Amino acid sequence: MKIDSDEWNEEEFERLTGMKHVHLPKLEEYGFITWNRDTDEVSKGPNFEEIRPLPEMFAAHEDELPDGWL
Repeated sequence: MKIDSDEWNEEEFERLTGMKHVHLPKLEEYGFITWNRDTDEVSKGPNFEEIRPLPEMFAAHEDELPDGWL
């Protein structure tokens, strides 16, 4: 999640801020991911198998999704 400040724009900054302060904590709370806040590393959590079909579906249909979704 670390990016050089010369490489981001306001939209990207908002997206990353939302991910770090909203989405990642919720995914961690549900056990879908584990998140090391010190290193900003994310890995599969103990409940990841419950949602595995969703990221697999996104990946399988990436060409059908709006730009910027993945």
